[in-house]
Amino acid sequence: MSPIIRTSVEADFDGILDLQSRNLLTNLAEGELAGGFVTTPFTPDLLRQLLIQSGVFVAEGDGQILGYLLAGDWEFFSQWEIFRVMIDRLPVLRFQGREITVDNSFQYGPICIDLDVRGSDIFPQLFNLMRCSSAPKFPIGVTFINKLNQRSFAAHTRKLDLEIIDEFEFNGNSFYTLAFSTTG
Repeated sequence: MSPIIRTSVEADFDGILDLQSRNLLTNLAEGELAGGFVTTPFTPDLLRQLLIQSGVFVAEGDGQILGYLLAGDWEFFSQWEIFRVMIDRLPVLRFQGREITVDNSFQYGPICIDLDVRGSDIFPQLFNLMRCSSAPKFPIGVTFINKLNQRSFAAHTRKLDLEIIDEFEFNGNSFYTLAFSTTG
């Protein structure tokens, strides 16, 4: 049976947090990093805040959360220093000739897919649901990818054709900033 791709409900949080724990950068050994990882940990309260924004999406199969994707406005994400760095850089960035602002864009990510189903169509399906859900509010989505996370970078630039609009350093790590249109 194909997984169900849908907007999340609070009952999904345990599955999301379990998947997050198994893929969080700080929980992985160096040899596991090539498989991909997430860098920003979320709590049930943070997930609830995003749920209010309709910014939590899941892939469910056989009663298990196989993937999740989070998205929200810059006000929500500004509670983390890395996102404040990104917000400060927005005024000089352009995407498809347009200025990027906190009002016309949002932060997409993290996205996490269970190791057993990576490479399936869950990733683009979750992304497309998020993109379509965000289109009425924001024309531009923005995300960052740690340069160490080559699997995520390849997936976003090859499968989804996201455009690199910036590069920055934070806490001794190098990151790409990528953008996409919510209208396709």
